[in-house]
Amino acid sequence: MAVTEATHRRAADRAENADAGAAVTVAASRAAQQLELRRGEFELAVHLGLIGVTDGRSGGRPRVRSEEIARLRAQSGFPEALRDRVRTAGTAEGAGLLGISPVRFTRLARVGCLSPVSFYLNRYRVVVWLYLTEDLARFAIREPGLLAGKSPVGMRTMLEAGTDWRARNWRSSRIDRLLSGTEDAWVRASVQASALDPVQLAEVVDDPYERAYLARVRPQPVFGRSASVSGREIMAQLMLADDPDEILWRRINLTMELDRARESRAAPRPGEGRGDRGASGRAAAPSETTVLVGPRATAQAPARGEPWEPLPERGAGTGLLARLGLRRRMASS
Repeated sequence: MAVTEATHRRAADRAENADAGAAVTVAASRAAQQLELRRGEFELAVHLGLIGVTDGRSGGRPRVRSEEIARLRAQSGFPEALRDRVRTAGTAEGAGLLGISPVRFTRLARVGCLSPVSFYLNRYRVVVWLYLTEDLARFAIREPGLLAGKSPVGMRTMLEAGTDWRARNWRSSRIDRLLSGTEDAWVRASVQASALDPVQLAEVVDDPYERAYLARVRPQPVFGRSASVSGREIMAQLMLADDPDEILWRRINLTMELDRARESRAAPRPGEGRGDRGASGRAAAPSETTVLVGPRATAQAPARGEPWEPLPERGAGTGLLARLGLRRRMASS
């Protein structure tokens, strides 16, 4: 009888501990409700690092710890203070907050004075950029001279040349935030690689198995995924660097991160690490390549199922130009 009672007691204890463990974290939707945030506000707060999340069970969607929710609810001014930190404005509203015309607001954004934090697609599938109102307020205090009077000559020259850094600044901010969330060298390299189309990537990373590994461990957006095909395509286009100096900058950063990654561990070869799902929790075949859709990517990427082939040997040069894949271009120009 004593043994049976002890067995039942241990089983009850295990069930109680399991229930307690399940209550430690809550789903994102429930966390948003408890924090009195709309879905978009919650997703932006996670992106900005205002709300800490944990890996979901078995590689599922991230969850939020109950302690994190309690911490945020205990902050002064909750929930308005938290909402204020994720409040965004489009061009018209942002211009009104700054007391300028929408045209002037757009010009400031195009030359990089104002950096968007997010975007959405309107009914015409046109990208509508959103800006943190906190950033706009800080800009108004920091640069009052740019809100009135004649624009500086340098700014007018950039605008006349067709400069538009909105997408570039959004990419840079997104990449910086993803890098701040990981110390894994291969994941960091994959974040840098996400800004390069398949051809640019293949010139920097000759090894097809390294490219497959970069695709496997690349962090994927868990919140805010677009349900439409057009939305995913536009998102993929915006992720790609489209200016020569930006492309060069991303190639340089990828080369440096790749050097660190190779020192930490080698990318798995066929038959190795089949149980390893990578840092992103996604399984991938060794021939998987970067999945990015865009004008350049779709025109130059290999057909579905066709593996990448390594580029011809570049010679013995191991300098930065050689590793960036630029020495051959310069020699032929």
